[in-house]
Amino acid sequence: MPQLIASVEGVEIKHVYLQKDRTTLGRNADNDIVFDNMVVSGRHCVFEMHGLADVYLEDLRSTNGTYINGQMVKERRLLRDGEVIAIGNFRIQYLQESERPSGFSQTTAMRIDGPGGPMQAAFKVLNGSSEGLEVPVVKAVTTFGKPGVAVVAVSHRRDGYYVAYMEGATRPTLNGQPLGEKAVQLSSHDVLELAGTRMLFRLE
Repeated sequence: MPQLIASVEGVEIKHVYLQKDRTTLGRNADNDIVFDNMVVSGRHCVFEMHGLADVYLEDLRSTNGTYINGQMVKERRLLRDGEVIAIGNFRIQYLQESERPSGFSQTTAMRIDGPGGPMQAAFKVLNGSSEGLEVPVVKAVTTFGKPGVAVVAVSHRRDGYYVAYMEGATRPTLNGQPLGEKAVQLSSHDVLELAGTRMLFRLE
């Protein structure tokens, strides 16, 4: 059965098996696959399945485009096994499988837990008008920041939480060190500075 494996900076965030004739991807909550990020349009693209394994990708006139192998998708296109789709910093690998996986009856997303069960994480704002505010991290991927200024994505996977620089002119820092292009694992009491706002990461 065809499947999609989505990641941000090498951190897997979603694993979806395609069983519907049409599977939509976008920022709006009514999509089959939801990426809550400003680089993703409300309805960004659609995956159409024909027969048992042929999957076509079509961009739905998105603002930032959908890319395969560095080329913008301008018309409906048949996906090949192993191809990687790029939407902003999101990477979605397409894999073709002929066998139906057991236990899946509809398009589903993989549950992402920490070792020994779910971990509870939050950021506490240390300065500014929101000082003292605690923001829980509850999604597989949570974005923080101001579009165009500085945006990071915090991803939750089995072995912990990771932060990755997404976009913006101002490079965020973690414990005083600028974030690079690769995702960095967060530890409890790390301090993230984002567009002048300092936030303490807490993990329990």
